[in-house]
Amino acid sequence: MKLYALKYVAVKWGNLLGMLINLLEHYGYWVLFFALLLEMLALPLPGELLMSYAGLAVFEGKLNWLLCIVAAGTGTSLGITLSYWIGYRLGTPFFEKYGTRVHLGPDKLDMVSKWYQKYGYKVLIIAYFIPGVRHITGYFSGTTKLSFRKYAIFAYSGAFFWVSVFILLGELLGPKWEPYHHKINMYMIFFGVILAVIFIGIYMYRNYRNQIKDKLLSILSNGLVRYDSIRKIKVIIICAFAGFVLFFTLLIGVIEDFLAHEFALFDEVGSYMIHQIFNSSWTDLMNRFALLGSYYVFVPIVVLAIGCMWMRSKVRLLEMTFLVVVIVGGKALIEGLHLLFLRISPTTFNFPSEQTFNALTVYGFTAYLLGRHFGDVKTHITLSLVVIVICLLVGISSIFLNIQYPSDVSAGYLFGGTWISLNVILLEIFRLMQKYKSAKA
Repeated sequence: MKLYALKYVAVKWGNLLGMLINLLEHYGYWVLFFALLLEMLALPLPGELLMSYAGLAVFEGKLNWLLCIVAAGTGTSLGITLSYWIGYRLGTPFFEKYGTRVHLGPDKLDMVSKWYQKYGYKVLIIAYFIPGVRHITGYFSGTTKLSFRKYAIFAYSGAFFWVSVFILLGELLGPKWEPYHHKINMYMIFFGVILAVIFIGIYMYRNYRNQIKDKLLSILSNGLVRYDSIRKIKVIIICAFAGFVLFFTLLIGVIEDFLAHEFALFDEVGSYMIHQIFNSSWTDLMNRFALLGSYYVFVPIVVLAIGCMWMRSKVRLLEMTFLVVVIVGGKALIEGLHLLFLRISPTTFNFPSEQTFNALTVYGFTAYLLGRHFGDVKTHITLSLVVIVICLLVGISSIFLNIQYPSDVSAGYLFGGTWISLNVILLEIFRLMQKYKSAKA
C-alpha cells in the first residue's frame, strides 16, 4: 500500500512538472514568474526543476538568461514579500489563539521571536536551498515581526542568488539536463542543509560555548579544565574535536558509498560540470594549478614556515615534530589507503586523491601553525581562505586533467580533514600537558 502511494505521488509530481515545462515552452518568463511566486506562498511546485529547465532553454537559445533571472527573481521576491505581510498581519493572532496546541504559545513565540530578530536575517539566504523551509520563511519572518527593511535586503538578494544558481545550472547541464538534473538538484539540497547545520553549530557555540567547553574538556583533558591560563588551548581543542567528528562522520558515508560502488553517477556528473565550466583554454593554467599539490611547491613553503615559527615559537621541538608527523605520516597513510582500496576494488588507483589529501594536510597544518603565532583575526581569515582556494584549485585541476575522479578528490579532502584535525587535537593536548607540568612545578 505504501509503495503504491509513493508511486502515485511520483507520477503526479512528474505530471505537474511536465505540465509546467509545457507551459514554460509556450509562455516562457511569465510561467517562471508566477510559478515561483506561488511556490513562495507555500504551494508545492517544483521550482528548482523548473528553473534548471529554463536554463536548458537558455542553452538552446529559446530564452534569454538575464530575463529568466529577472522573471524568476522578481516572482520569488514578490512571493516572499506577500508571505511576510500575511505572517505579519495574521501570524501573531493565529499563534496567540492556537499556538499552545503546537507547543508555541505566546511565551515561547516571544522567545523564538527574539532569537529570530538577532539571527533570522542570516537564515534567509540559506533557506532558499532547503525545500519546506523556504516555503515558511516569509510567514515566520512576518509573524516574528522581523524588520522589513533588513528582511528585504537579505530575502531579495537571496532570491536572485538562488534563481541564478539553478538557471545557470540548467544552462551548464545543457543536453545532459534529462539524465543529470535530479541528481544535481539533490546535491544542491544537501548543500543547503549543510549550510544550515553549520549555521546552527555556530549559533550553539556562540550561545552555549561554556557548557560545551566544560563537557568536552572533561572528556579530552581529564581534569585540566581548572587552569584558566590555558583557555585558548581548550577552545582550540574543542573546535578541532568538532572538526574531527564532522570529517570522520562524512568519511564513513563516503567509504560506504565506495564499497557499494555508488560513485559512478557522481563522478560522471562532477566531471561533466567541471569540463562545462572550464573549457580547453584553461589547460595550461590547470597544469600550473596541479603543481600546487606537488612536493615542488610543498617543500619551499614548509621550509619558509619553519623559519618563521622557529623565531617565534616557544615549543619549537613539539611543533616541528608534529609537522613532520603530519607530512611523513600522511604520506604513509595515503599509500596504505591506496593499497587497501586497491585490494577491495582492483580498478581503483587513486582513491582517495593523494594530491588533495597532501594539499589540505600540508598547507592546512602549516597555516594553522603560522596562525598560532600570528594571532590576529585578519591573519587567521586570510590564511584559511588561501588554504581553501589552493585546495579547490588542486582538486578542480585533477578532475579537469582527467587524473582523478570527483569521488577521489572528495575522499582526499575528507581523509585530509580527518588527519589534520586529529593532529591538531594531539598537538594541543601535548601543549596543554606541558603547561600543566609548568603550572604544577
